[in-house]
Amino acid sequence: MPPPLAAREALRKERFADVWTLQLDAVFADVAPYYDRANDIAALGLWKYFRRQSMATIAPQPGQRVLDVCAGTNAVGIGLLEMEPTLEVHAMDRSAHMQAVGKQRAEARGFHIASHIGDVTRLPFPDNHFDVVTLQFASRHLMVREVFSEILRVLKPGGRFHHSDMLRPANPVVEQLYYAYLRASLLFTSLLFGSGKAANGCRQYFIDALKLFYSPEELSLVMRELGFVDVTVRKVFFGMLGSHCGVKPGAASKAP
Repeated sequence: MPPPLAAREALRKERFADVWTLQLDAVFADVAPYYDRANDIAALGLWKYFRRQSMATIAPQPGQRVLDVCAGTNAVGIGLLEMEPTLEVHAMDRSAHMQAVGKQRAEARGFHIASHIGDVTRLPFPDNHFDVVTLQFASRHLMVREVFSEILRVLKPGGRFHHSDMLRPANPVVEQLYYAYLRASLLFTSLLFGSGKAANGCRQYFIDALKLFYSPEELSLVMRELGFVDVTVRKVFFGMLGSHCGVKPGAASKAP
């Protein structure tokens, strides 16, 4: 079992800081061209379904300003613009390679997404700036409290934070079966797509990161501790995946 919540972030930083700062850029540069296809195969064809289900809860309103943190290949931003073309969408990611793929994908559909490359623990936006912030399938690779605090800062009062990710199941039997499947799927996709040295070298890291991550209930508690209100969670497959929503206290958000 992982340590108590009070010690979790410190231990995650101690264990994974070198991977986050020295290795992940190379990993995502390696996998960028096939990232979405690999995820869909690893999820047995259900990846797009999971993403659609989580995005269906966002319900963007005309003219809203939206930030997608760790935007990767812009799947979320594109999906939101397909739902509501009048949105002003910004994408923030540390990987220029992933965003290059994302820009091509957005432009091919006739969408503009403003791209920002940099450290997501220091978002380059003013306070109270966005109506909606999203972060999907990346928090395992982040200092959660730092990033979520920045997201709270840049949200307008009444603004909503929508988060989805793979999570650590609370049931220990389910947890072990989950890790066994992930090991097999990571190996299979690396062989199928010819992953390079960087991605292959981090296969065990992806399992270890989940072991020290949060269960759906724990992440809800973290969000409340940071100041989000009306926190809700929707669990999938015994908590292997989860979608959270939290609101910044204050007046209801209005379109800019």
